[in-house]
Amino acid sequence: MAERDNRRGGRRDRDETPEFADRLVAINRVSKTVKGGKRFGFAALVVVGDQKGRVGFGKGKAKEVPEAIRKATESAKRNMIRVPLRDGRTLHHDVYGRHGAGKVTMRTAPTGTGIIAGGPMRAVFEMLGVHDVVAKSLGSQNPYNMIRATLNGLQQEASPRSVAQRRGKKVADILPKRDEAAASSVQTVDEAAPAQA
Repeated sequence: MAERDNRRGGRRDRDETPEFADRLVAINRVSKTVKGGKRFGFAALVVVGDQKGRVGFGKGKAKEVPEAIRKATESAKRNMIRVPLRDGRTLHHDVYGRHGAGKVTMRTAPTGTGIIAGGPMRAVFEMLGVHDVVAKSLGSQNPYNMIRATLNGLQQEASPRSVAQRRGKKVADILPKRDEAAASSVQTVDEAAPAQA
């Protein structure tokens, strides 16, 4: 009995610690024609995140709007993914995501750029905690497919630390040194100049 209480207490502590923000992306009214007339229901699409690198989306259906939103929020909390962010503000590298006809491209951006993205993609980035990103939707305008395509791209995001760990190297070995990168770019320009003359 004590073990069960402890487990219950542990579960409650675990639920209280993460603080999630949620954003309602779309709400759709659907009707079913029956013998006595029409029955209306609502479908909600919600994005949830901790604004520190975790994000998820969920959908819920109910006869009333608040109940549909509650179901969608619970579903989103169960299906969260973790995305590594550079300096806690932008992506590590450019990514391309797709789901069905939904195609999106996301690019890393310098400080002060802000979130340049529309509709459902903006909601995902705000809940994720990204401050600087340039994104473009190239395919379907359906919010469900756009969000799925965005999450598909974000799952491909890899931090230098994870790549180094996979290769069995140090982070310093993978990242180019700034002096070498600058020298190689200058050398390339010098080599290209005689060819043009």
